[in-house]
Amino acid sequence: MSLRLYDTMTRSVREFVPRVPGTVGIYLCGLTVQSPPHIGHLRSAVNYDVLRRWLLHAGYQVTFIRNITDIDDKILEKSVAAGVPFWSLAYANERILADHYARLGVLPPTYEPRATGHVPEMHQLIEKLIEDGYAYPAADGSGDVYFDVTKFEAYGQLSGQRPDHMQASPDGPDRAKRDPRDFALWKGAKPDEPVEARWPSPWGPGRPGWHIECSAMCWRYLGPEFDIHGGGMDLVFPHHENEVAQSRAAGLPFARYWVHHGLLNLGGSKMSKTDGNVIDLPAVEASGVRAVELRYYLAAPHYRSVIDFSDDALQEAAAAYRRLEGFVQRATELVGGASPARKGRKPALNPAFVAAMDDDLNTSRALAVVHDLVREGNAALAAADKGAVSRILPEVRAMLDVLGLDPLSPQWSQSRGGELRGVVESLVALALEQRAAARARKDWAAADAVRDQLKAAGIVVEDTPAGPRWTVEKPGGA
Repeated sequence: MSLRLYDTMTRSVREFVPRVPGTVGIYLCGLTVQSPPHIGHLRSAVNYDVLRRWLLHAGYQVTFIRNITDIDDKILEKSVAAGVPFWSLAYANERILADHYARLGVLPPTYEPRATGHVPEMHQLIEKLIEDGYAYPAADGSGDVYFDVTKFEAYGQLSGQRPDHMQASPDGPDRAKRDPRDFALWKGAKPDEPVEARWPSPWGPGRPGWHIECSAMCWRYLGPEFDIHGGGMDLVFPHHENEVAQSRAAGLPFARYWVHHGLLNLGGSKMSKTDGNVIDLPAVEASGVRAVELRYYLAAPHYRSVIDFSDDALQEAAAAYRRLEGFVQRATELVGGASPARKGRKPALNPAFVAAMDDDLNTSRALAVVHDLVREGNAALAAADKGAVSRILPEVRAMLDVLGLDPLSPQWSQSRGGELRGVVESLVALALEQRAAARARKDWAAADAVRDQLKAAGIVVEDTPAGPRWTVEKPGGA
């Protein structure tokens, strides 16, 4: 494998070489669970799921960490407004997030740590930074502790900014800081904050700053140095810039590659919970687009590109996925299920697909290879060329499997009718039995009537050499 990744730190595409041969450690900044997720958050999960699947396909053992930020200013504000404990609000949103990830076929992380579970590790890092002169307790008696950005010479390297051009960090009063750009490592407890949202510390009761959380969890689960740190482009500054500074100042080599994905915009601006400018998974499914089709929509563009959301583009992506799905279903009926991986052997992948995926994970180009092969497969189906279909079907499924989009995987094969799939299947099977009985007694009018009734209910029946095949008609007849 010769994977090339765009490294935000070096601003170049360079060869990815794991720190330890055969293993890869990845840390993805997860969500702050102040509210349910929107599809911009789900893009992050899908993009890094594809990266993880590609590394797994290449034979690496992957330790994948995706954290949960379950304590911060916004969570406290929303929990107080709702009249519930902060942990209750955070956990409810975490459950929704886990459900959405699962419905999109995102593999569970190796570990999914919560910030509140790693306060001792944060204290260790902060104490080390104070001891080495990179951090200081505020002199105003607030209990705050700040990182001194002037002491870290490489500050600004990740984001490509000059420190003298940076604005003040908004996470504490300037009067408590040596420099307005200094950022909070520990926030002293305030009288108006809930008592359950504070932990004892050497500097007084309080709670962690946002940035120290991730440094502590990276250290806890991946060690002093690991391979890839990921997140959205909106996290490059200040979050990831501050992570680099505090981790390396504490003596941790930290991440060797920094990979950031583009944002998903709505109405010309970033999809944002704070601004209420969001679309979520339930809204997408209510429009008639399935979770697998949303996954295709999120995975199809190159991960570094910006997606400008539109319903038309979403529907086009859904239609594109259904073309792939339709070929797989028809080909399977003709030649059988041809698993993409048999007897533990790696599936053979199209060289053009491999080249695209190895070139900075270019899923756009990789999917173009899949669609080209499906067009060839449809021509073989039209010619009833079983030999060609038998060759093409496993190759198509193998490529889609790498992207988490194989229509015949258990994740998706039962999803076509939603939660009522079993009921729908039973009813359709009964109707088709009645139709088959009518055809057996040559009562063509009765057989046609059953077919018409099913069509009126949104069920399209197609007669194939393997028997009748039914599909759910999309809204608008698409």
